Amino acid sequence: MSKLTKHDLYELCVQSPSHLVPFFRAVHGGGPRVLGEDFAGTAALSHLWVDTTEAHRAIAVDLDTEALAFRGEHPRVEKLTADVLVADHPADTLFVGNFSIGYWHTRAELITYLTHARSRLNEGGVIICDTYGGETAFTLGEVHRDHWIPDDPRYAGHEGKRVRYTWEQRAADPITARVTDILHFRIEKAGVIEQEMYDAFTYEWRLWSIPELRDAMQEAGFRTSDVYAKTADAIDDEGNAYVLPIEDGEEELDDSYIVLIAGRA
Repeated sequence: MSKLTKHDLYELCVQSPSHLVPFFRAVHGGGPRVLGEDFAGTAALSHLWVDTTEAHRAIAVDLDTEALAFRGEHPRVEKLTADVLVADHPADTLFVGNFSIGYWHTRAELITYLTHARSRLNEGGVIICDTYGGETAFTLGEVHRDHWIPDDPRYAGHEGKRVRYTWEQRAADPITARVTDILHFRIEKAGVIEQEMYDAFTYEWRLWSIPELRDAMQEAGFRTSDVYAKTADAIDDEGNAYVLPIEDGEEELDDSYIVLIAGRA
């Protein structure tokens, strides 16, 4: 029985790609086929996107060769180990998830990226990114969540074990809007710690606010932008999502929130 890697645990504890695929279709509204996943990591979302229907293709871009190779090859997923600014593959939807838009630390960098992303989008295309905010956005501390490893061949020999996932905000400066966020994992069985990964992932982000991102999208050439507080308001029996954007000034966010912002080309 091999040990689980930090990429195994990231996919188990952090990502929710099954909720995002119908959300992307709903937000785009025009039957998107090609997904661009920037800062893709293991490209879990790209793989799920192409598995949804044979008409789907994906381009996953990341600087981390090990992460991109984690899920192996797929004939309809093109993987590019490169800076996202050199990717020029056309897409219907571009996704910048897991707060990766914060890798751009200055407004000039953000505008440069969004302008480049706009140039990649096909007619009617959409870029979607997420950010967090609210009263705890610059609060130091930890959040713990427990996950149980499912009965799945990918986790053979580890079924039923508990994973304690910890999100730590180790540094935060509201003056510069810079934060340092760390992910930790601990695997337990019957109260015994079998694996512990401290500082498994470290992120140095600039935490962009909702109006800052929307203003930057407008400057980068996007026609409109919308804000979504969740990935789906409803999903029907066929897996189609129905989502509604937050109307300006008409809906309050939670005290601490995560939102998705969509810019339309």
